[in-house]
Amino acid sequence: MKTSARNQFVGKVVAVRRGAVNDEIELAIAGGERIVATVTRESTESLGLAPGREAFALVKASSVNLMVDGDTARLSTRNRLAGEVARVEPGAVNAEVLVDLPGGGSVAAIVTIESARKLDLKPGRPVTALFKASSVIVGTAD
Repeated sequence: MKTSARNQFVGKVVAVRRGAVNDEIELAIAGGERIVATVTRESTESLGLAPGREAFALVKASSVNLMVDGDTARLSTRNRLAGEVARVEPGAVNAEVLVDLPGGGSVAAIVTIESARKLDLKPGRPVTALFKASSVIVGTAD
């Protein structure tokens, strides 16, 4: 499958927490990281999402926020992937920032040029990529 989502994570479902309308799906991805997604109960059933099931998560780069020096920050954002800046591609208004993750994966974020400057984003800088569970699209191969 080809998509326009810059962030594509392959993993296995490790937990399904059922809700009245939406379910929480937790995926284990490369490097032991976890991603949490909120999907409808209907999607959980139609995709056959259950522990052990292989699945993938898609996250648009524009849905990813970056944080520096936030080790003690208390946030409601469920998905937090710590890594270090690998590359910054500046544009006229925005920059694409690629963050290498310890498990060998990566995550891309689109931030404004001003934010990239204020956060002093440059290769080697430790950062945390943040995105909400509601920003994650879950799929399966079949």
